[in-house]
Amino acid sequence: MNNIKTDSTAFVALLREMIRTASFSGQEAGVAELIRAFLADRGVETLARGNNVIARNRFFTPGRPTILLNSHLDTVRPNAGYTRDPFDPAVEDDRLYGLGSTDAGASVVSLIATFLHFYPQEGMAYNLCLALTAEEERSGAGGIESIWNELTPIDFAIVGEPTEMQMAVAEKGLLVIDCTAQGQSGHAARREGVNAIYKAAREIAWFETFRFPEVSPWLGEVSMAVTIVNGGTQHNVIPAECTYTVDIRLTERYSHEEVLETIRSHVESRVTPRSVRLRPSSIAVEHPLIQAGLRLGLTAFGSPTLSDQALIPAPSLKIGPGRFQRSHTADEYVLISEIETGIKTYIDLLNSIL
Repeated sequence: MNNIKTDSTAFVALLREMIRTASFSGQEAGVAELIRAFLADRGVETLARGNNVIARNRFFTPGRPTILLNSHLDTVRPNAGYTRDPFDPAVEDDRLYGLGSTDAGASVVSLIATFLHFYPQEGMAYNLCLALTAEEERSGAGGIESIWNELTPIDFAIVGEPTEMQMAVAEKGLLVIDCTAQGQSGHAARREGVNAIYKAAREIAWFETFRFPEVSPWLGEVSMAVTIVNGGTQHNVIPAECTYTVDIRLTERYSHEEVLETIRSHVESRVTPRSVRLRPSSIAVEHPLIQAGLRLGLTAFGSPTLSDQALIPAPSLKIGPGRFQRSHTADEYVLISEIETGIKTYIDLLNSIL
């Protein structure tokens, strides 16, 4: 691309069409078809798998290492604070408004622009695989997990999420557990039985104060927060059961299994994990892609927020245009200049290793 500002016009127009097309998690078919048509008009053959779109560079060579370019097509639902039509892609000065404009439409179109830039080139050191995927906002089974076997082998991935084009080299994982404290019912007036709420309260206090000793240089400590508590049926009955839910954000220092083992060794409650899919992710700072970014003046950091990186079983870098603070907010917007910077930075990063 010789003129990023001029070349961004078609991709900003694509993003505006994406905003007009509702694409809530599990309902991305319309926007997926829009993107397939956009790529087909430019001579790119795509694979449609559910609501996921897959494409490979023209001279894709089996056996050559492959870079995955990934972002997600779905959005959350607009919240009640919107003062604008969330599906009206209005442009005011440098701002493009609309649901999903930042999270993650700007990354989607910037990665498409980058993919098209390299698509016809021969003799690259890496293949490129573009995967624009569904159900990221709900970590659904119809997203990147459902197509991974068609993408592999992937050597490393670039995941488009709003980071102001700085490099998230590590990302926390998520483990949600449901705990059940068992007691014994009795009459409250006679102080009979074993109060399950008291048992749960002692355990909840442990979750508040316990600290895992290993601290990640990028992500800090593992964090645990009790977020839901339920117990008791009526005022004069000692509760025989109390349940509570814990939200746990893991670092690369601990596996889900290690954290579960530690918790079970400290609490009497029955501990049931909802899922162990959403694992922490990272990429070594020594990786050529990260070193290239540092030479470009980009900053490396650890991200506390979850993305499809958790479901990618390969080293991955999270980087994309826009500020993550605008994600899921009312009157969401992205700057057109951020998209232009995003395209240029993606291309500069890949040029350094391709």
